[in-house]
Amino acid sequence: MQYRRAYENGATYFFTVVTYQRQNIFSSPENVTLLREAMRFVKQKNPFTIEAMVVLPDHVHCLLTLPPDDANFSLRWQLIKTYVTREAKIGKVWQPRFWEHLIRDDLDFERHADYIHYNPVKHGLSKSAADWPHSSFKQWVQRGVYPPDWGEQPPELPDTIGNE
Repeated sequence: MQYRRAYENGATYFFTVVTYQRQNIFSSPENVTLLREAMRFVKQKNPFTIEAMVVLPDHVHCLLTLPPDDANFSLRWQLIKTYVTREAKIGKVWQPRFWEHLIRDDLDFERHADYIHYNPVKHGLSKSAADWPHSSFKQWVQRGVYPPDWGEQPPELPDTIGNE
């Protein structure tokens, strides 16, 4: 099967990356730390900016922006997944491939960021976005994007967000 990906230099993308057979690999804080290490390691030679991110027990959502002269997000995910798999020493960690969505405009960015930050609440893992420890939500509060109590009520999002 041929996958068609929208590669655009310097673009921002929404990603969903899922663990092998939906195992709760990232319920272990050590494995969350390992994922963070992998991302830092890959960023050294293949830069990207993490705009928003949440790590749940069996999947990761994030918004990443690539450099102006680069569109190779596939290489970055290959390197991140390989690093985690090699260092975790627990067998298969990831499902093959990942889901990506090219962010089209500011509203699309905002909706995907809301989806990311509300995801732990949606899955019943926390009562509010602020309660989930493995998220960029608190950084967004510090920057004044969200009030501290954001996410105690579901954000209004189109049904297609996260399911494109």
